[in-house]
Amino acid sequence: MYLKDNPLLRRPVTKEDVKVHPIGHWGTIAGQNFIYAHLLRAINKFELNMFYIEGPGHGGQVMVSNSYIDGSYSERYPQITQDEAGLKQLCKIFSFPGGIASHAAPETPGSIHEGGELGYALSHATGAILDSPDVIAATVIGDGEAETGPLNAGWFSNIFINPVNDGAVLPILYLNGGKIHNPTILARKTDEELTQLFQGFGWKPYFVEGDDPRVIHGQMAQTLDQVIEEIKAIQAEARKHPAEEASQATWPVLIVRIPKGWTGPKEWNGEPIEGGFRAHQVPIPVEAGHMENIDALTGWLKSYNPEELFDDKGYVKEDIRSLSPKGDKRMSMNPVTNAGVVKKLDLADWRKHAIDTSKPGSVMKQDMIEFGNYVADLVKANPDNFRIFGPDETKSNRLNNVFKATNRQWLAPRDQAYDEWLSPVGRVIDSQLSEHQAEGFLEGYVLTGRHGFFASYESFLRVVDSMITQHFKWLRKSKTHTDWRKNYPSLNLIATSTVFQQDHNGYTHQDPGLLTHLAEKTPEYIREYLPADSNSLFAVMEHALADEDKVNVIVTSKHPRPQFYSVEEAEELVKEGYKVIDWASNDQGGKPDVVFAAAGTEPNLEILAGISILHKAFPDIKIRFINVLDILKLRSPKVDPRGLSDEAFDQLFTKDKPVVFAYHGYEGQIRDLFFDRHNHNVYIHGYRENGDITTPFDMRVLSEMDRFHIAKNAAQGVLGQKASDFAKEMDDKVAYHTTYIREHGDDIPEVQNWQWESIN
Repeated sequence: MYLKDNPLLRRPVTKEDVKVHPIGHWGTIAGQNFIYAHLLRAINKFELNMFYIEGPGHGGQVMVSNSYIDGSYSERYPQITQDEAGLKQLCKIFSFPGGIASHAAPETPGSIHEGGELGYALSHATGAILDSPDVIAATVIGDGEAETGPLNAGWFSNIFINPVNDGAVLPILYLNGGKIHNPTILARKTDEELTQLFQGFGWKPYFVEGDDPRVIHGQMAQTLDQVIEEIKAIQAEARKHPAEEASQATWPVLIVRIPKGWTGPKEWNGEPIEGGFRAHQVPIPVEAGHMENIDALTGWLKSYNPEELFDDKGYVKEDIRSLSPKGDKRMSMNPVTNAGVVKKLDLADWRKHAIDTSKPGSVMKQDMIEFGNYVADLVKANPDNFRIFGPDETKSNRLNNVFKATNRQWLAPRDQAYDEWLSPVGRVIDSQLSEHQAEGFLEGYVLTGRHGFFASYESFLRVVDSMITQHFKWLRKSKTHTDWRKNYPSLNLIATSTVFQQDHNGYTHQDPGLLTHLAEKTPEYIREYLPADSNSLFAVMEHALADEDKVNVIVTSKHPRPQFYSVEEAEELVKEGYKVIDWASNDQGGKPDVVFAAAGTEPNLEILAGISILHKAFPDIKIRFINVLDILKLRSPKVDPRGLSDEAFDQLFTKDKPVVFAYHGYEGQIRDLFFDRHNHNVYIHGYRENGDITTPFDMRVLSEMDRFHIAKNAAQGVLGQKASDFAKEMDDKVAYHTTYIREHGDDIPEVQNWQWESIN
């Protein structure tokens, strides 16, 4: 934290040795180093396949320094040599401009979990050990993190761990007593209270407590050995039987009480430091411009006796380095933590489930029901590297056909009269109503090289949009700040129960804002797909599941919808991101009078209905229709390297003709697409933050994302005042609709019975 030179204090410390603004977090460090060292001893003793998850947010020194001691940091970064010069450089770059973060970041060897946002240590750990029966995730949970909602949900992870097929999570609750400025709740509870709490959660607690190194080391060694032996005994007993016969294990949890800032300054200016919140960050105020307290700092640093730890060249002494495991047994080099794509996904063949669209719009299907057939094939083809996650919504999201191939994994007791598709073995984990858990499980699973997706209601994906952001940041730093991280399978998020079909939940269940939120991120890592029907959904999911180092958001429908696009059209939509639909255009490849565009299931339906209304009223108007699947592909190359050139964009949308664009999300996202283009003659129909418990079509009317408003705008854009009678007719249709639904409770027959008719 403090020094950029003279790391072994071999001469008096001067202001040139000290950082201008020392930044970092001291309080968690000594306790975690203690835990880390004992885990290394256990790895050697029991020949464990173990890796480390650092839940406390800003304790990056722990994993950095331990990977330096075991040699792996220098293997990853040869410029950080194993001598005094290398140690000096490591000290300088820590929490320093152009250097490394003060938390366990992607640059840190051995890390799959970044402390940028607290709460996900247990869910990441659980996702990481699924289908990895030999792996133990040693998961340190800070007592500040333990107060978060997601971490508390994480204690239910034990319900989903099969001791036969899966590995083990060893939670280590590190109670050091303080957060940034307050005491921590669990640290103030007695051992008896904590025992009751964790036994209620289904864990078996073990306690280690103290601050006297002469006592606590022996206590920790004995207790950790007992914990490891218990994990191995649980697995050995369970593995005498088939995985299908497994039951929920009572796994151990290790509760370690060590003072915050242990071995640091006891007090400063008459106030206690060690053991409370004042130890959280930089305990002694020293910086290059303020050296008044340098004697106190150097006195503290020298208390660690660096001359006993390092040899003359500045190497960590051999007797210390020899305590570390060797090769891949080092937690900093465990292959699990840099798994990349362990095994390519067998993508099966969705085309055998394709919908016949030879007459566009004539067949009604539920896209997610059809997609479930393909997912069932994926499950069969990938029995140990593909999973489906969700928060109690797999059936609600109409993935029913998945259960022809698999059950839900659930190790808790079962009630045969009520439970559905629950068994100890299953490729679906959705039986906990927690978006944080489902998302965290998926992240842990893909960060260790496996594949899957997370399906949820669209609005509730906003519950975890900050988690998704953290994952994006992990991907970006992995690619831009390291040359040794392998490619990760993409994080795939499926959004259903969308804004334009929340007919029984209403306004509270409406929010397409994840699209806007992620569109603001670095474009190389974000994809947003809006398939309009089943074939489009099949094709885009094949692409998303095969992709790497991306966050893919797929917005789709679970309700009955007309099916429009052929296999060939769907494949082109995925390849190009958009397609001019010939059978819904009559400009014959020439110059249109109006361009229609749609991105999303309901936008596609309403645009096509609006085209048919306009064409019937004004058959001479030349129409071009563009279906957009990959919405971010329309961005300018100034913003997104994949974006369409101005020439290509003008060819599609013209430079001046009216464009009527129906979009699934907020309208500002479409305005951004046209802001830097030639054509600003755009009428956007998207989500306008209006909603109610009403009919499906009325949901669209409330945002003016309906066929009548769309046809009206198009006519006015082409004909101006000459379209006034038609505009009034459309207004009257909307008024009739509003009156009708309030009397009958259902949409008008004209909407319910509409079918596409060719305009060519």
